[in-house]
Amino acid sequence: MSTVYSFDGILVFGLLFICTCAYLKKVPRLNGWLLSEKKGVWGVFYKAAVIGTRLHIAVAVLCLSMAFYLIFLK
Repeated sequence: MSTVYSFDGILVFGLLFICTCAYLKKVPRLNGWLLSEKKGVWGVFYKAAVIGTRLHIAVAVLCLSMAFYLIFLK
């Protein structure tokens, strides 16, 4: 039986989401529009941006290791 979603695909999506939100936090116009809410559904963007900025070294290492895994091992 095949799975529709793979675990490595979910990890790639999560890493890209965190990196994108951290980048959008640096853009002033988008920061006020997209990341202004800290609660609710829109708060997920804010929380991902905070994770990306506070843990930027760990996120970068995870991105590089995931790229290595997807290119060479999979």
